Amino acid sequence: PVANATITPGPPAPQVRAGDPVTLRCSVQVGSAPVTFTWLRDGRQVARGPLLELGDVEPRHSGTYQCVATNQLDGTRVFRALSPELQLVVTLHGQGTAVAAGVSGSLLFLVLLLGVIGGWHWWNRV
Repeated sequence: PVANATITPGPPAPQVRAGDPVTLRCSVQVGSAPVTFTWLRDGRQVARGPLLELGDVEPRHSGTYQCVATNQLDGTRVFRALSPELQLVVTLHGQGTAVAAGVSGSLLFLVLLLGVIGGWHWWNRV
């Protein structure tokens, strides 16, 4: 029977940028041929075969991926092995940088505003 199904992501990081090419590979450590592979995304079947080529990914490709390996013995008994789930997150180019710049800009504005208010109070007291 098939056992120990695994997913090898390419690139290896589960967080990728939009436009990056992504291919997922499913393999088993144990199992006599023929072994069939089925790919699930968020619990729904999306493809068959040992490779899932997503191509240049977009945020819509984000989700939880899992591979199901199946084989038969004696033509009657069916065995299945589920891989661990792989959470794929696709971010837009510069999305993290834009958020950080927006937060930094807001904090700088608040500091300057407090400085102006403090200076105005100090000036009117003197």
